[in-house]
Amino acid sequence: MLILVTNDDGVYSPGLALLASSLSSIGQVVVVAPDRERSAIGHALTLHSPLRAELIKPDTYAVDGTPTDCVNLGIHGLFEARPDLVVSGINRGANMGEDVTYSGTVSAAMEAMLMGVPSFAVSLDLLSGERSDYAAAGRVAKDLAATILRHGLPDDTFLNVNVPAGTPKGIRMTRQGKRRYEEMIVEKVDPRGRKYYWIGGGQCQFEPIPGSDFLALSDGFVSVTPLHLDLTNHHSFDSLRQWRTTSDAAFFYTENK
Repeated sequence: MLILVTNDDGVYSPGLALLASSLSSIGQVVVVAPDRERSAIGHALTLHSPLRAELIKPDTYAVDGTPTDCVNLGIHGLFEARPDLVVSGINRGANMGEDVTYSGTVSAAMEAMLMGVPSFAVSLDLLSGERSDYAAAGRVAKDLAATILRHGLPDDTFLNVNVPAGTPKGIRMTRQGKRRYEEMIVEKVDPRGRKYYWIGGGQCQFEPIPGSDFLALSDGFVSVTPLHLDLTNHHSFDSLRQWRTTSDAAFFYTENK
């Protein structure tokens, strides 16, 4: 079995190294990861400049691109064999709720799913001021990878896995939660009196939605959330069909049967 490993923290991330080592006992592992930090780059794809992939050690490539670029190269460009599984991580910090729209880690797994390769993203929650201990996340990733290689995943589905800091109490299947963002912009002044800004300075809270990824982690459990790409809000259809234009004609039309 060929397992492609990537991330958004960069090819020299300790979480990536631990993940590759953990998976090496169940298959051949190849690493294709960004050559530097690419956190929060989302599903970006490089289209207007060439990509370079440097073999920095056996079976490990550093790419001057995004996590999505790395998955493309790993599946279509660098190897003769097609990967049987793509695993993205281990991310330093959880990716829950709306995080999945920003996360390069999650987007890499999404890209693999779009290409028809089973995939999951794995992230490790952090305690403030604590060093990252990736061992538990590595064990979870290994067990999950072995299960997926045996049984596969449903069509158009990939998994977002979040591991709590400390020893997990167990595993929960969860739904995507919802964050409450506060004071996301930090304004500063440079020595020349010019303003500049940092995004992401505030503390994020989460809504206590039953069965959510946030609650699982706060209770000390591993969260496994099945995700897909269809962002359609089907529940809004009836409300939107109530809209009227200024001429009082229906704005949305239902197809005649």
